[in-house]
Amino acid sequence: MTKTIPAYQRIKNAILDNIHSGKWQAGNAISTEMALAEEFGVSRMTVNRALKELSEERVLERRQGSGTFVAQQQFNHTFVEVRNIAQDLKSANRDYEAKVVSKRAVTAAMLDNELRRKFGIDEGSVPVNASVHTNASDEAVLYEVKIIHFADGQPIQFEERWVDAKKVPKFIDQDFSVVNTSDYLIAKSPLESGSYTIRALAAPDEIAEFLQIAPQSPTLVLRRQTYSAGQVVTFVKMWHAGDRYQFSGEL
Repeated sequence: MTKTIPAYQRIKNAILDNIHSGKWQAGNAISTEMALAEEFGVSRMTVNRALKELSEERVLERRQGSGTFVAQQQFNHTFVEVRNIAQDLKSANRDYEAKVVSKRAVTAAMLDNELRRKFGIDEGSVPVNASVHTNASDEAVLYEVKIIHFADGQPIQFEERWVDAKKVPKFIDQDFSVVNTSDYLIAKSPLESGSYTIRALAAPDEIAEFLQIAPQSPTLVLRRQTYSAGQVVTFVKMWHAGDRYQFSGEL
């Protein structure tokens, strides 16, 4: 059964949809509390909760006596340090290149349990007679892209990424051999928080082929999910050839 979404969350989602679609730009005033209360058939107290939470998340800016506005970009900067492999390699004076292996729209029926859980997509959203061959773009819930990153002509990282299609609708249209995925996401949906794990795993055949290493060779796999407006906006798996890559930092 599909879970009932609280009224204040529906209002938050609608406001975020208007921002992500470009209907409301940074600096624009949004609908008044009274107008939103009438539109959603709720009390102004419920609307106030939605606006208060979005203000705390730095999506909106409330101005005394003036109204509520979409926050300017400086209020929405990322709080997460997301490493950009392109910049890292260029900073090390190495030639960088990205090759897009595939990109596609993913419907609810195509999701595995891990992705459904990560993005909070309820099983009730999958039609009873859903087919994995459905290609209608308006049914896409996620976008998937797979990219090989090269350093001096040698594959160093294989990226598998999934992005919330509703929050970042133009993601799938980008040329990721030119545009870096993380840079684009930060620009379009500023990241507030995130979590990651790094594991040593033997390379499956497909991953080994992309990284040009022998099957079952050691790899380092970084799995990261990042949040915008309190919800997962992207989940990524980055596979690194074990003898070509290391993670380091300062304490």
